Amino acid sequence: MAKYIFITGGVVSSLGKGISGASIGKLLQLHGFKVNMIKFDPYINVDPGTMNPYQHGEVFVTIDGAETDLDLGTYERFLDVYTSKANTNTSGDIYRVVIDRERRGDYGGATVQVIPHITDEIKRRFSALKDECDISIIEIGGTVGDIEGLPFMEAVRQFQLENRKEDIFSIHVTLVPYIAGARELKTKPTQHSVNKLREIGISPDMIISRTEHHLDKFLKRKIALFCNMKENYVVEAIDASSIYYIPEAFYSQKVDTLVMKKLKIKPKKKFDKSWFVKIKSFSEFSRTVKVAVVGKYADLKDAYKSIDESLNIAAAALKAKVRVDYLGAEDKGLLKKIKNYDAILVPGGFGNRGVEGKIRAITYARENKIPFLGICLGMQCSVIEIARNLANLKDANSTEFCKATKYPVIKILDEQKNIKYMGGTMRLGSYKSKLKKNTLAYKLYKSSEIEERHRHRYEMNPEFVEILKKVGLYISAYHKDVLPEIIEMKNHPFFIGVQFHPEFASRPMKPHPLFEGFINVALLNKKKQ
Repeated sequence: MAKYIFITGGVVSSLGKGISGASIGKLLQLHGFKVNMIKFDPYINVDPGTMNPYQHGEVFVTIDGAETDLDLGTYERFLDVYTSKANTNTSGDIYRVVIDRERRGDYGGATVQVIPHITDEIKRRFSALKDECDISIIEIGGTVGDIEGLPFMEAVRQFQLENRKEDIFSIHVTLVPYIAGARELKTKPTQHSVNKLREIGISPDMIISRTEHHLDKFLKRKIALFCNMKENYVVEAIDASSIYYIPEAFYSQKVDTLVMKKLKIKPKKKFDKSWFVKIKSFSEFSRTVKVAVVGKYADLKDAYKSIDESLNIAAAALKAKVRVDYLGAEDKGLLKKIKNYDAILVPGGFGNRGVEGKIRAITYARENKIPFLGICLGMQCSVIEIARNLANLKDANSTEFCKATKYPVIKILDEQKNIKYMGGTMRLGSYKSKLKKNTLAYKLYKSSEIEERHRHRYEMNPEFVEILKKVGLYISAYHKDVLPEIIEMKNHPFFIGVQFHPEFASRPMKPHPLFEGFINVALLNKKKQ
């Protein structure tokens, strides 16, 4: 019988429901259970693909090409699983599916309503992974009380009623704010949030309290009393220096034991604490490397969440720490600032804002032999830079930025020229490519074929490959022997541009080979200085 853990949030958003769920999932994995997670976002957008990163952070791409919330990256990194379209849901997508059925006549002329039609579709998706795992952890985005979230809360209530009590565990994540003037932690917001949840018909089995300070026994007892649960089911989630420390913090409060007790399941294997030990070792390294990420959204770290995680994971694998600074591509003082870094990374993006700044940063990295990694648009900018400054194609550009460019070294695919909608019209998801031997990429991957996730429309124009090869650019990987996937520069310690997004494949203890190679060369170069 499938088991379900529902995670809702109260008081404010961005409390870490995804991290809490992934941490509990990790503990259950360490007990031998097969776990997966599903996200439900109440916003009307069909997916985050067309949303501004300032509104929603990075867009994480699944192997089957779904554009999703960044929480799915957290799920994959914590649980070491591959997510798919089944792991992500929005109000927009759910309503679209129901309306399409109505238009086809699938409801036989019935009046289509939120209850039962929308809630039935939500409940169907709750069970999407029941045959693939022992436990599905279901995160409901937003905050209890949000009007757009009500159908999801109602679906949770119905689902609990329709299933056995021992198959459902409900967790509510709330904020316990600290009032500095009074020097007190306040539980009233949690009480009100739980009351609102209970009005809907959901009584949480556990409270996870986000807090800046430890909860004493009095506060835990107070929350338990007003929220109708035993004191040991009130869990504190205090701020941690690394999100990967949270599973151990929950383990110390016996969260996994309490969950298994309610779900009436027993561990499938002896609990393995080695994961905690390995994670803790990451903080003990003394070597540090400084990496500049030159991007469009420098003041929003979440826009490059997976890149940040990948750099830290790679450094830890090399027994080092990494200091990652995000520099604005439009910053007039950019070139002065990047001189203080051991490596330069230019990430993906869309639109021409900041492109010229990225190109200047790439020129600096190439000319000064600074380790460079260009991802997606970063790779395309490096092709433009090499074409302009080495191949003397002065007006070289991407047709995304200049349709009339004389030298379109980056252009759109023929089959994508007539675009009606912005969302879901790109090369999305996993694609295979073949690596050439005797290249840096082959040395790093140790394989002649790779499969990586993509999210882009424009490609390097194959017509310019021979011209650029003459000035030192080398194509080390192709998709279907036609589309360049990886470029390298000869006579440079590490200059790689990739058309895909390797950051989506990094895992703690399993660094992506490109990131590991990038950080390794940065450390070696620093040692030589």
